Amino acid sequence: MQHEQLWSPWRLGYIKGDRPAADEQPVDLLPGGDAGCFLCRAVADHHDRQNLVVRRGRHTIVVLNRYPYNNGHLLVACQGHLGRLDQLDADTHLEAIETITHMAGVIERRMNAEGFNVGLNLGRVAGAGVPGHLHWHLVPRWSGDTNFMPVLAGVDLIPQSLDALWELLREEGS
Repeated sequence: MQHEQLWSPWRLGYIKGDRPAADEQPVDLLPGGDAGCFLCRAVADHHDRQNLVVRRGRHTIVVLNRYPYNNGHLLVACQGHLGRLDQLDADTHLEAIETITHMAGVIERRMNAEGFNVGLNLGRVAGAGVPGHLHWHLVPRWSGDTNFMPVLAGVDLIPQSLDALWELLREEGS
């Protein structure tokens, strides 16, 4: 298999574990929130563009993945800092699935996505990068893309800035 290298300097932050520079203003977290959790901070801090929040529901929040597998990669999270499915009440569980459905439709219309990978990693050993805060990955796919499982595909390519993507999805996604 031939391996291609494409310039993607934003990925270094992920590799190094850097957190985006925030004003670090104190925010009023929800009860049980974790100040070290970027999802909890995004729920509490209403600077949506800075936090890459494209949609807020009553029980959920939608955030652009700062280190996407593909253009349009979203995280749909419950607002509470909960790490297990059995901790979700019925309203939160339903809203999470409805939000995934809604955002898939938005991406399909706005970005012409041809398919999606939807996934939830439960626990660190299952690949959860934020094991204490449930979130679903919604990854748009196009015929011929090479970005699912980048290690196997051999190429990463993200053709749109996160800021431009935020503009596109915030418009209809909210």
